[in-house]
Amino acid sequence: MKNNIEIIKPLLKFDNENEFYFIQVLQRSKENPDLGKNNRLLKAYYVYSIEYLDKIYPELVKMANEFNARVYIHLNRRNAYQISLEMLEDLAHSIKCGQIHSLDKIYNSACGRHHSEKDKTWIIDIDEQDLEEINLNKLKENVNSFIEPFDERDKIIAEIPTKNGIHLISTPFNSQKFGEIYPNIQVHKNNPTILYCP
Repeated sequence: MKNNIEIIKPLLKFDNENEFYFIQVLQRSKENPDLGKNNRLLKAYYVYSIEYLDKIYPELVKMANEFNARVYIHLNRRNAYQISLEMLEDLAHSIKCGQIHSLDKIYNSACGRHHSEKDKTWIIDIDEQDLEEINLNKLKENVNSFIEPFDERDKIIAEIPTKNGIHLISTPFNSQKFGEIYPNIQVHKNNPTILYCP
């Protein structure tokens, strides 16, 4: 079980009433082979306050446990106004192409793709095998000391345990240079991290 609520809460900022965090409860085909190749979204949440997150958290945990699912949170905030515009564009495109049977999924799809440009974070996704082969402290030092942009801030802002490794949450850096040093480690620029999984 990975319960990362107390690690993630300090990373969240609620200083704009139009911005929210996008949470998804997903059944993955990897853990649920009867789903076939597709993952299944059980429910999506739009979190505008820490109070709301606290209120829904027991429901998230219960759903994940009941359905062998994972709870993901996108740490890059979503802007409701921008998402609405993207949704309208996607809606028009879907109607034009005759794809009218899945219109209810358009808002969540837009939430998954588009985020605010403020306070962007990336995920350095390190699995168990990579953890055995690399020096984690050296990797963090490299990201902070010689991978641009150079500044005084620590680029690694959190370490989130996952089922099979860790997610290092960082501010943006020179991902090309990182890839030259760590070619087997993925950097995700708009992916969610684990809030909870059984």
